[in-house]
Amino acid sequence: MRESRRLPVPEGLEGMRADAALAKLLGVSRAKAAKACDAGDVEIDGVAVGKSERLTAGGWIDVVMPAPEEPLVPKEELVEGMDVLYADDDVICVHKPVGVAAHPTLGWEGPTVIGGLRAAGYTLSDGGPAERKGIVHRLDVGTSGVMVVAASMRAYSQLKQAFKERTVKKTYHAVVQGLPDPIEGTIDAPIGRHPSSGWKFAVVDGGKNAVTHYKLLEAFREASLLEVHLETGRTHQIRVHMSATGHPCVGDPMYGCDPNLAKRVGLNRQWLHAVKLGFTHPGTGKYFEVEAPYPADLEHALEVLRG
Repeated sequence: MRESRRLPVPEGLEGMRADAALAKLLGVSRAKAAKACDAGDVEIDGVAVGKSERLTAGGWIDVVMPAPEEPLVPKEELVEGMDVLYADDDVICVHKPVGVAAHPTLGWEGPTVIGGLRAAGYTLSDGGPAERKGIVHRLDVGTSGVMVVAASMRAYSQLKQAFKERTVKKTYHAVVQGLPDPIEGTIDAPIGRHPSSGWKFAVVDGGKNAVTHYKLLEAFREASLLEVHLETGRTHQIRVHMSATGHPCVGDPMYGCDPNLAKRVGLNRQWLHAVKLGFTHPGTGKYFEVEAPYPADLEHALEVLRG
């Protein structure tokens, strides 16, 4: 559904870009406001305006926007296998199991980190939209490992800024097919939507900047265990970059793994684990690290590869 609104341009928005002003007036994201401008759904005194046009006080804005969606409410249910590694008044660090989302999204009906924490009695920061309270970063549903959730507004603000400025140290371990050459290096390649399969990502011209650092930890006959550090945080970044170099994560059919190898090591998801997070603690101001051990399925796969 779509709804029409007619609003005056107040003096306080004089000279502001149309998309920024509309976001303030309607309480929507700037991206959503810009999209309405691009679609020709925003007029000032009867004339369609682009998102970058500057406003003049005293005019009238007519806008057609999608009706607000019902907020997603996380189901507060205990999450099997989700361990709290550390908690205080500012941060909660959890070991997220595979098959658990960070927060609710349209179409996802499974367990979530914030639903599990609330069910266990933890108080989360009020920062962020209703369905993402306290969430400052995410892991894919199919990736296990350590996540930090903000328990206070101070922590939410500081951690969001730290992730934005890339000062959080994110360490992953990944088992990839074959042996990368060189065995230690950096992959600097832009990532965007796959040109023919929009539900996944790929290295593409014009994509967002993406930088991945890796080094070999252990080599097997058919695969390699790598330590990976992310300089950026694009969706599926490690999986896309390793696949692009010809070394997809073992157990990752979306990005070209060998299904026979995945079956032999007993995996039905990618061998990828967020093993460590390091950040400046919002309460103490000191550097803080937390680690998450390998879950049983990833340990088993390593044992088979070493066998």
